[in-house]
Amino acid sequence: MNYARQQKDPKKSSIGFLVVVLLHVGLGYLFVTGLGHSAIEVLKQPLETKLIEEVKPPDAPPPPPPPKLAPPPPPFIPMPDIQVRTAVSPNAITAVTTQKPVEPPPPAAPPAKHEPVVVAAVIDANNNCRKPEYPAVSRRMEETGTVVLNFLIGTDGRVAESKVETSSGHPRLDEAAKSAMELCKFKAGTVDGKPEQTWARIKYTWTLQ
Repeated sequence: MNYARQQKDPKKSSIGFLVVVLLHVGLGYLFVTGLGHSAIEVLKQPLETKLIEEVKPPDAPPPPPPPKLAPPPPPFIPMPDIQVRTAVSPNAITAVTTQKPVEPPPPAAPPAKHEPVVVAAVIDANNNCRKPEYPAVSRRMEETGTVVLNFLIGTDGRVAESKVETSSGHPRLDEAAKSAMELCKFKAGTVDGKPEQTWARIKYTWTLQ
């Protein structure tokens, strides 16, 4: 077989080249008219994306509070039952009397406290007691007022002590009244009817006539 001749046959080479060109043209036509258009439209469709949220499990409820337990009651300890047996003497007296015991008499009431009866001394009306003389200076200055005097009267009716209890507001009037009243004779005071040394209270008022 002559391989050199077969390779150099130009007619067979042209046929093969033409077949290859027709195949390429056919594929290009199909791509441009149909398959290419469908592929492009498929690619033009929008892509949809969905976000799937994570589903969290529900929160567990809080545990219930522990129950409050009342303190247990104290233990009950029963008292021991103790029986005491006493032997009864054959000679013992078992008779019971119904006589009531004698009650002691009530205590005597304390004696009543004796309150002494005191009678104060007073000026003897039968005695000419000199009226106090108004001091000249006090009259000129128009001094007036009331003086209260206390006199300690002895059992003989004489003044043993004197003092001013409440002043008239003017020492001259107080002294004049005290000096004049000291010369008066009194009836002595008594305690339970017996003459005793007591205090007498006298009020004297100075007024201008």
